Amino acid sequence: MSKPFPVDTMPSLVRDFAAYKLTIQGCSQKTVDEYLSDLRLFLKFVYSKRYGVKIPSDFFDKLDISKLENDFITKTTPEEIYDFFIYISNERRNSSAAKSRKLSAIKAFFKFVCQKRRLMEKNPAIDMEAPKKKQSLPKFLSMEESVALLEAVENDKESKSRERDYAIITLFLNCGMRLSELVGINLNDLDRELRSLRVIGKGNKERIVYLNEACKQALTTYILIRKSDRYKSINTNALFISKQYKRISNKTVQWLVYKYLTLAGLDYKHYSTHKLRHTAATLMYQTGKVDVRVLKEILGHEQLNTTQIYTHVSNKGMQDAINNNPLANIKSKKNDN
Repeated sequence: MSKPFPVDTMPSLVRDFAAYKLTIQGCSQKTVDEYLSDLRLFLKFVYSKRYGVKIPSDFFDKLDISKLENDFITKTTPEEIYDFFIYISNERRNSSAAKSRKLSAIKAFFKFVCQKRRLMEKNPAIDMEAPKKKQSLPKFLSMEESVALLEAVENDKESKSRERDYAIITLFLNCGMRLSELVGINLNDLDRELRSLRVIGKGNKERIVYLNEACKQALTTYILIRKSDRYKSINTNALFISKQYKRISNKTVQWLVYKYLTLAGLDYKHYSTHKLRHTAATLMYQTGKVDVRVLKEILGHEQLNTTQIYTHVSNKGMQDAINNNPLANIKSKKNDN
């Protein structure tokens, strides 16, 4: 697991904001760390603009903002925020997604300053519009490629963790869970009959993931090993264990997914654990014909519009729709003569 952001390097008001997001709103550590990283860059930028510090420079990179007073932050203007977004667009070449994330952090922070701490009468970020994101379809494995990936794990006879890895990839491809959700599964999160398991999603929200026969079989095989004498002395409740007998890390899971993608000849497509989540969702929607509202609950999405990215129709589906039009066989009689 990666180390938390060094919150002591931030001003006290930002530290209060981080604590509020974690403890009151229940945001994940990862989300809060991303907010802090974006706010650090923003506050460094504002400081540099106000005091004539060259950007970029060694001084800018090493700038200590931990002692900034509340008064410095509450003097922030909409113009400074606009200038910051011009900077990250022109100088840092941030994508629309990166700019949207930074805007979310700034808006959330100043909302806290205005509404919770009541240190400002008007939120300087309130009228800022989110950059328009480029709409792109999710990348995913086809049914045949998914089978090839599973076979690559099954055929890896030299691996000492083959059963574990097979269970991990089976869960990704069948349940569409996030990487952090899979890594966080504990033994006591599993239903006794392996009908379902509990995961902790974004914002520490708990949900139940139901298991099909493929998942049950893969987990049954692995759990026999996980509960064997080899692991009895381990002081962890984690389901998936590393070679060091600790909870498996995000990096290890990412590495093993890439390893088996390579063995299956699919590494050139630059797939990742998140692409396996896309694969599960897309196959469920397109092939399994799962209703998008059900898919939303399976994936643990807050909003339906997040799930609707999977409702794209394949080219074959569009071609079939045209061919099945009842007028498809109505031809000009003149051309038949």
